[in-house]
Amino acid sequence: MKTIEAEHTTSVMQKTAFPMIFIVGNSRSGTTMMGRILGNNPNVFTFHELHFFEQLWSKKDTDRIFSKQKAKKLFLQLMRKQNNGCTNNNTNARDIELFINTIPDKCLSTEIYKHFLFFVTGKNGKSIPCEQTPRYVFFIRELLDLFPEAKIINIIRDPRDVLLSQKRKWKRRFFLGAKNFPLYEAVRMWANYHPVFISKLWNASVKAANNYLNNDRIFFLRFEDLIENPEKNIRNICNFACLAYSREMLDIPQVGSSNYMNQDTKKGINKEVSGKWKTDGLNSAEIYLCQKIASSFISQYGYEVVPVKPNFFLLSYYKLTLPIKLSLAFMLNIKRIKNVKEAIRRRLSTDYS
Repeated sequence: MKTIEAEHTTSVMQKTAFPMIFIVGNSRSGTTMMGRILGNNPNVFTFHELHFFEQLWSKKDTDRIFSKQKAKKLFLQLMRKQNNGCTNNNTNARDIELFINTIPDKCLSTEIYKHFLFFVTGKNGKSIPCEQTPRYVFFIRELLDLFPEAKIINIIRDPRDVLLSQKRKWKRRFFLGAKNFPLYEAVRMWANYHPVFISKLWNASVKAANNYLNNDRIFFLRFEDLIENPEKNIRNICNFACLAYSREMLDIPQVGSSNYMNQDTKKGINKEVSGKWKTDGLNSAEIYLCQKIASSFISQYGYEVVPVKPNFFLLSYYKLTLPIKLSLAFMLNIKRIKNVKEAIRRRLSTDYS
């Protein structure tokens, strides 16, 4: 005999045509903020970054069939990511039983992932899952093909502000109130920063999304437009995703910035986070390198290329440290990627369709 909770979960899972939302874009482009805004909608549950694609799935897994035992393992991996690495054995044992009862004896890993999204969404009393892992921008084709009911929101931010945010992200643990930010993650963020490969990654993410500019299931939004006129743009997002708009959706805590202290009690959109690179944080060589690498896409999305004369010594420093930082970043990130060759190929590819 099923419990009421089990019946509710099953009914949610069987709605295969139910809407889903994915928020993609380059890292530090406002995807988390958009997730918080949509999560304030009574029907939307926003997940933490699950990193299913690339960390738990690769192209080789497309037709791979999972047994219920493997499904259980994948469920636990996803749950740990949703709980920021923490698990509760009592809760998981009960959740596993409910979850396993909703899936076939054998199914694809992407089907398990989808079931997980709806399972957790239903347990939280909502109906529309929202996943906001930025690097899914390199998996837009998979999202469109595997989840025909899904809508995708792609956020583009000025690469110089992205550069500044990435440069300072490691400091959040020590200076900006992110006490739960692990020390290892702070070190990894420091190693990940170099103006050359951060700018090239921005280029790659924009290039990947540009293949779908005319796709009516993808909404393109500049971060700066969202900051300047949040109500208008969130209304447009709601119309796109078939959601009811409410002013309360904009009442999000001002946390997670790489430029300001966390302010959990202060709600709303902080307009000061836009254009910060112009006044503080980036040196002339960083601005020069970013603009040189990303100039065509900077212009495409309406950002201004400013004249800058780079410091020779700083340019030399970044040239010398590039292979060192690249090696460190590779070593600290390799365990986070299931198929390294595929991950590199996706970022270097010119065809993401």
